[in-house]
Amino acid sequence: MRGALAPEIEPLARLDLIREEGPPAFAQANAAAIAAHFDTLKAANPALWNGRVLLLARHAIAAGALTGAYRECDFAAFMWWRDMGFPDPTLRNAFAMGALRGADGAFILGVMAGWTANPGRIYFAAGTPDPSDVTADGRVDLAGSVMRELGEETGLGAADVSPAPGWDAVLAGPRIALMRQLVAHEEAEAVAARIRALLATQERPELDGVVVVRGENDLSPAMPDFIVAYLRSMWKRGG
Repeated sequence: MRGALAPEIEPLARLDLIREEGPPAFAQANAAAIAAHFDTLKAANPALWNGRVLLLARHAIAAGALTGAYRECDFAAFMWWRDMGFPDPTLRNAFAMGALRGADGAFILGVMAGWTANPGRIYFAAGTPDPSDVTADGRVDLAGSVMRELGEETGLGAADVSPAPGWDAVLAGPRIALMRQLVAHEEAEAVAARIRALLATQERPELDGVVVVRGENDLSPAMPDFIVAYLRSMWKRGG
């Protein structure tokens, strides 16, 4: 499905998302196929971990808000759903991304390490939501997810960036990338150097490298279509 339609960008003022009980229907109906598929993936990449993740089971966008409900499944089910071409079209992989940029306006992205589920791809800090993102009252805290992923991948924290108000939803078929701009207090090259220095100290970093993106000439085929669409949208706005 990737590349069939150009992603659309929808500015959002707020997110209103909850977790519902019970797994997505496909996870139970295809349990044997899911287990066999994950065994194959693990044989090729033993570092894969079958944790718990959240998939968006229903959603709506209206009046500047994304509302909806997630359901929980294991990572094996998520990978089967992804690799089989998203056979349940009602679901969305709706994840938050920290669109990191320097004080000079350039964006800073990471190259995913070879042991991850998306080796070599160029992304902003992100992760599929998981149960740790669910608050005590059942809400899914994607703002918190963004900051957690930023810290895990880059070592940056709340003292290093200023989150912009609102979000940009990049609607790309079965994926919804929820972009929150995080503006660093240093220029992009200085931020990139800090991240590279941290990666050099880690035994198994999530990133193999860092890239600074200032314009069209810095785009790469390793960037998913929703990343490219977001960057172009920001440049078109003059942001």
